[in-house]
Amino acid sequence: MDTKISVQELSKHSSPEDGWIVINGNIWDVTEFAPKHPGGVEIINEYLGQDASAAYNEVHGPSLAAKYLDTSCLKGRLDLSTVTEEWKAKQASNIQSTPSPQKRPPLESIINMYDFEAAAEKVLSAKSWAFMSAAANDSFTKDSNIDCWRKIWFRPRVLVGVKNVDTSCEILGEKFSLPLFNAPAALAKLSHDDGELAMARGLVAKGSTIIVCHNASYSYPEVVSVLPEGYPTFYQLYFHKDRATTEKLMTEVAALKPRAVMVTVDLPVVGKREADERVKIETSSASGAAGGPAVTKDKKGSGLARATGSFIDSDLQWKDIKWLMDRFGIPVFLKGIQCAHDAKKALDIGCAGIFISNHGGRAVDTAQPSLLTLMEINANCPEVLEQMEVFIDGGIRRGTDVLKAICLGASGCCMGRPFHFAVGYGQEGVEHAIDSEYTLMLRKLKC
Repeated sequence: MDTKISVQELSKHSSPEDGWIVINGNIWDVTEFAPKHPGGVEIINEYLGQDASAAYNEVHGPSLAAKYLDTSCLKGRLDLSTVTEEWKAKQASNIQSTPSPQKRPPLESIINMYDFEAAAEKVLSAKSWAFMSAAANDSFTKDSNIDCWRKIWFRPRVLVGVKNVDTSCEILGEKFSLPLFNAPAALAKLSHDDGELAMARGLVAKGSTIIVCHNASYSYPEVVSVLPEGYPTFYQLYFHKDRATTEKLMTEVAALKPRAVMVTVDLPVVGKREADERVKIETSSASGAAGGPAVTKDKKGSGLARATGSFIDSDLQWKDIKWLMDRFGIPVFLKGIQCAHDAKKALDIGCAGIFISNHGGRAVDTAQPSLLTLMEINANCPEVLEQMEVFIDGGIRRGTDVLKAICLGASGCCMGRPFHFAVGYGQEGVEHAIDSEYTLMLRKLKC
């Protein structure tokens, strides 16, 4: 489209009833789309009448806007001759997305997951760091997830020979080189421009696979396209408040034949992640002070996590899981199992697996650590471990943690934050994360 639109005209369309935004030079009318935005209407409204390119590119792949917005919504191109330094300085995305001036340490200096985390804290913007690292309330569950693994002790056997060790696992008939996967977490592009594309390549290069997040920066088809044809993947799903939206998405997902769909069930509402909300409040205040629009906040705050999770169905029930299984015929895991009773119920209704998780401590603070849930299942309904696939995340940072989980009956282990931090170095970072810790440890402590 050749129509050029001045910043003065753009600025006239800055209300929810008539809202335009700029994305990479294109001006879109988002009036109808904003209430349907998967990341919530609030985050769209923050940029009405402005250039949202920096904020968009920080979390989304370049093709996502065109996928969700009809061509009739494209109003034209921003007339660059009307752009002034004063106007650019007032854009909310420029104020809120200031990266750190520090550089990442050389990858060869990184020797464990904690090093990746320290490197990420140095270079990410305050907003990105808060979104990734924050947990609910006082972070007791987040911290206990990690600490709990340290309280399980090994009794190593000797003279068993570990020259040739098979660390592979089989999930739903698919063989992988090691029982380690990513835990699906949103917006990997905050760490690296290639986001989930780099993460997928790195995991697959090491014989694992990716669980693609519903709120990924890149769409499921885009992630699948960078993998070998037919390579097995998993997809994580949030149920949308609008069932028709979920059905439409799942029809698209089913066409790509994921090996299983992992339905998140532990987040009917987004937890109170205070660090995330505090950064959002501070940057919103700065936006208002600079002449940009102030964000309307309720008493719960307005962090990025809550904004991107505002579409989730808070009335999800067991009958909805049955509907999904019956409607699409794809193996279903329940992600967010936190007690033996629910694990057994998942088995009884025909789920293919469960994913033990407390959302990395981001949902309900003081929920028990994931490792305790695995041990509870082991003690009270071991048939779950025998008849279903059992994934677990929450505090896994060492190869020894993976080994403990496998010894206690898990099928596979997943890491969320650590792989998000590692992918800051691209595909090479993901591969390095696996090489630096897990392959060696699984060999040294042969089960």
